[in-house]
Amino acid sequence: MAVSATYPCDDDRIARARAATREFLARTATVFPGTVSRHAEEAAQLVVSELVTNARKYAPGPSHLTLTRTAEAVHVTVEDTSPHLPRPHGTDPLRPGQHGLEIVVALCRALDVRRAAAGKRVTAVLDLTQPRAA
Repeated sequence: MAVSATYPCDDDRIARARAATREFLARTATVFPGTVSRHAEEAAQLVVSELVTNARKYAPGPSHLTLTRTAEAVHVTVEDTSPHLPRPHGTDPLRPGQHGLEIVVALCRALDVRRAAAGKRVTAVLDLTQPRAA
């Protein structure tokens, strides 16, 4: 199952993307056996929030969110208009900000960043069946 949405350049896109993630996981629960833990649901919303926030901060124009669900995982893909590929910084508790990609890497089992036709595509794969130790 999958769902996609394009968000314009506004401050509401992060809240709308988080809400779309909650609704998507609730809807897919009828198709996939078992339940998504509260921890996994919150982690999925955090991953979406971080990736959409990065798109809002660093890319002009709209961003496109796609959520794809399997029995064990949710794939979160955010496409934006910036050709610059993000990379996680080393851990630095004194650095103000720029910890979003570090959070995504800590929560997810995989992260794929690549250029796309009109910018870049970032895909994170989050396990739903068991929490990942950070």
